[in-house]
This record gives sequence, structure tokens and C-alpha cells, in this order.
Amino acid sequence: ETQGRTDRTIAKWLKESGIDREKVILATKVCGNSDRLTWFRKDGEGTKVNYDQIIESVDASLERLGVDYIDLLQIHWPDRYVPLFGANRYDASKETESSPFSEQVRAMGDLIKAGKIRHYGLSNETPYGTMAFVQAAKELGVPPPISIQNSYSLLVREFESGLSEVCSERHENIGLLAYSPLAGGVLTEKYANPKSYSDSSRLNIIPGYKERYDGSMAPAAVAAYADVARKHGMTPAEFALAFCKSRTFVPSTIIGATTLEQLKENVGAFNREWTEDMEKDVNEVSARFPEPWRTPQRGGG
Repeated sequence: ETQGRTDRTIAKWLKESGIDREKVILATKVCGNSDRLTWFRKDGEGTKVNYDQIIESVDASLERLGVDYIDLLQIHWPDRYVPLFGANRYDASKETESSPFSEQVRAMGDLIKAGKIRHYGLSNETPYGTMAFVQAAKELGVPPPISIQNSYSLLVREFESGLSEVCSERHENIGLLAYSPLAGGVLTEKYANPKSYSDSSRLNIIPGYKERYDGSMAPAAVAAYADVARKHGMTPAEFALAFCKSRTFVPSTIIGATTLEQLKENVGAFNREWTEDMEKDVNEVSARFPEPWRTPQRGGG
């Protein structure tokens, strides 16, 4: 019953604020492959990233938003099998039939030609998938993806070991829109004391999240980064966000605040200068905790 509510809320704000549409960048997503998400499509079936569903998704978003075009349409997660959300070891036995890259790119090209979207991007994608989209775009004469929205933070830096090469300005020039820059909130250090957070906190409501966190080196890494932040006169949250902003491959960092105080702290972080001493201190902590959140996972990893 909440599906589409964000679009309608933004539509209301656009109308009531009277802001010039050209001054607003609207980004949205089309669902990845899921048999469980049966409430997004008119036929009541699960979601696929095929031509028809991409078109249907955009038309529905445009209607809810009350606008003529979307600036950035992203594929939320791949249509094909990819180890996601904790699992990070590829299992070839789980490969299934999926929508061809060419079909997905063709839909994006037609939407661009129709003026319904201006650009498209990827999300939760791999080096293989990113290059496959780029190659399909070249073969079809369609503009390539311009962005990739993957998890990236002081604790999760997998992007640097493959995707950073693919996405570099010299190569495919695809910008990383870093999501979860506070690693689900843990980099704020609010979980340092188990008694200080409620049962409704993210660490508790997501199944297996707390066990995964407590069973890794992440708590020790968070404490070390928090000490570095205080050394440089910043809060742990400010420091974590400033780190993401300082990366040359990150044109935009995605924040999510639940209070006005958090929002002010998050926005303020982007005005902080990143220094060589900060970089040196981060490298020192990273050398001690190179993959702090890596633990055995269901699904491999």
C-alpha cells in the first residue's frame, strides 16, 4: 500500500514549491528480478528487467510524479543471478535465464529517444555486468550508462578492486553513487554500546544483520575510525561522509537521515575539507582492518 508514495510526495512538493523543474534532478529505479514483488506490475506477476516492464515502470513513475521526464533511471539490481546483500561468492550453479543486456539497453535507448528519461544507470552491479551494458550500448548505438549505485563506505570498499578500473574517467567514465556511506548507521558509532540502541534499529530489524556485525572485525574498525574522526575535530558520521566525498570516483553520496539533527550533520560533512593527514590515518586503519565486515555468509562469502 506504500508503493509509489515517494513519487506522489515528490510530486506534491514540486507543485507546491513552484521550483523550476530544470533545477531538480529526479532519479528513480526499476525493480530487479524478484518473484516476490508482485505489487509493482499491472499483471500481478513478479518483477523482471525486461523491455515491457522497464517501459511500464517509467510510465507509472512519470504519472505519479506529474512530470514529463526522469533525469536518471537506474536498474535497482540485476535481472540475472548475482550474489547480493551480504553474499559475495559467485555460485555458477545458481545461474538462470535472464533478460539479455541488449533488451534492457534497447528499452533505455527508446526511453531516451521518447524524451521520457535523459540518462540511465546501474545499481548493485558487477564489473562483468557493467562492461556488458557498455558493450551492448555500443552495439546498439545507445548512450552508455552514466552511473552505478553500489554500497561504498569506510567499511565496504569492494568497489575499489575492479569496478573502479571499469568506471574510471579514462575508461568508461561511470560515476559511483555511493549508497550506505555510513554502513547502515554503524559508522556513526551509535552501536558501540549494545544497550544504547532500540529493538527497532536497523541492526536489529534486518535478520542476521546484528550477528553478522558482531561476528566481524567491523566493531573494532568503527571504533578506530571514530577515534580518527575525533582527532580531526569531526563526528564519526561527518568523517565517514567526508571520506566518500573525497573519492575521485564518487560524484554523489547518498544520505538518509531520520531526524533534522542527522540531516544537518550529514549535509555539513560535505563542507569539510579532506586532508593528507586524514588520508594517511584512514590508510593506517584500513591496513589493520582491510575487510572488516567480511564474515561467512549464507549464499557464500
